[in-house]
Amino acid sequence: MLSYDLRTNKMWGNKMPRMLDLIVDDPVAWKSKTMLPNDGLVAINKECQAELDAALKIVQDNPMPIIALDPDDFELPACRQMMDGIKETLNNGIGFAILDALPVDRLEEEESKALYWILLSMLGNTVAQKWDGLLIYDVTDTGKKSGPGKGVRGSKTNQGQTYHTDNSYNLPPNYVSLLCLETAREGGLSGLISFYTVHNIMLEEYSELLPRLYEPFWYERHREHAPNDDLVSRKPMFEYDGKTLGVSLGLSRINDGYKLMNETLDIETATALDTLDKVLERPGLGKTFTFSPGQIQIVNNRKLGHRRTAFIDWDEPSRKRHLARIWIRNEGKRFYMG
Repeated sequence: MLSYDLRTNKMWGNKMPRMLDLIVDDPVAWKSKTMLPNDGLVAINKECQAELDAALKIVQDNPMPIIALDPDDFELPACRQMMDGIKETLNNGIGFAILDALPVDRLEEEESKALYWILLSMLGNTVAQKWDGLLIYDVTDTGKKSGPGKGVRGSKTNQGQTYHTDNSYNLPPNYVSLLCLETAREGGLSGLISFYTVHNIMLEEYSELLPRLYEPFWYERHREHAPNDDLVSRKPMFEYDGKTLGVSLGLSRINDGYKLMNETLDIETATALDTLDKVLERPGLGKTFTFSPGQIQIVNNRKLGHRRTAFIDWDEPSRKRHLARIWIRNEGKRFYMG
């Protein structure tokens, strides 16, 4: 049975998508202009650091691949308490935390990644970040440029990014984390924004455009799929199940998706996307900060967006901007597609 949507003049298969039509005033609906500078900052206390040092000694004495390490194999009560608090903040608070910080200055890169893996594994299931099953993803500039169908992700360039959610074209991870190992010579600032706040503004000021964002878009898939699979997927940007607003946002992925499909954006779609883009760039909404070595940024990937400004690297290869990323997803399988 088909339904007719008077708001969008479009036919739907079984029913119109359910929309969140109330203003949300929960802690996750924050604006940077009303936040304190240290909101979200979580210090690793001395008890947790001592536990991590002891865990590292065990790993050094008993070598094992990082992705095989299990926090249950170590005594980490203080660290678990800290990560439980972070998980509560991610789910029911402001939606992000900046963990300050692993002592990367006295650790080898693999040692830093091992401790990082152990901590993040306390939040849930670590999942693949590429079709080939890669579980720890190095964010660093390869000198390539992204574009439609090139298969080059923005995380492998020095280009600036728009606010986005990771894996927006598949089953997105619940949490996205980044460990800072090296910073750029210039630029590379991190940014966060609440999509609940953005949705509130769209509902209050552009309610006639909001329904389009609940309808499907073409998303480019970065060629992260089997060789003969489609280059694009199709899904809505906003989804609401009656309780939680889910967001899958990637404006560049959408624009590239339509180019790959050789489709021109209709007026309604173009207007909705352009308006959303302008709301995302409003002063006082997004939080911008400098990411320091050893800090770990953890974000609720279904409630917040993140981005990075363009950057210029150091000449020395060993000093190039370098982050390590882990995805956590607590539904579906651990495969990239979920």
